[in-house]
Amino acid sequence: MSENKPGGKAAPEMLLRPVGRVISPLKEPSLVAKSGDLARQSRVTRAVESRRVISEVVIDNDLSGIVDGIEDFSHILVLYWAHRVPPEGRSLIKAHPMGRKELPLVGIFATCSPARPNTICATVVRLLERKENVLKVEGLDAIDGSPVVDIKPYNPSYYPASGVKVADWMERIHREFAENFTPGDVSEGNR
Repeated sequence: MSENKPGGKAAPEMLLRPVGRVISPLKEPSLVAKSGDLARQSRVTRAVESRRVISEVVIDNDLSGIVDGIEDFSHILVLYWAHRVPPEGRSLIKAHPMGRKELPLVGIFATCSPARPNTICATVVRLLERKENVLKVEGLDAIDGSPVVDIKPYNPSYYPASGVKVADWMERIHREFAENFTPGDVSEGNR
């Protein structure tokens, strides 16, 4: 049992098992933890380009049949482990979003950064094709070799939201990304 005792009770031990791995042309993370904050390692457009990247999610052979029927969905939610985040990146409490000092310093849970206590990331991607245990997807921001933790079919009725509010700085980032796109370049639904 964990020593972490929220609400006065011991939390159960958590064990995660990778169910597969990512094969991607993205070889390096775009953000890294440096000097107690985030720093861009690649061009800022890397995040934009990753929405168009084609990757493969290879499910372990011993889980044969676990993705049967997934091809009936246009989009899936891929949960993966940001395995290249070093221990110091897992202790960040606050950071400037995307490592941009002109944006406000916010709690790490207010960002989508992979530098967090548990480096679980999630991305909604377009499922292009399934061949046995290999899923070809568009828009996965995971780097090559990232362990896949889970996959779920994306169903908009499971994730309904109305009256959504987004921080002004995040709206700014999305506007800047949108300016780099031409209409029709990117599928909707990616984070």
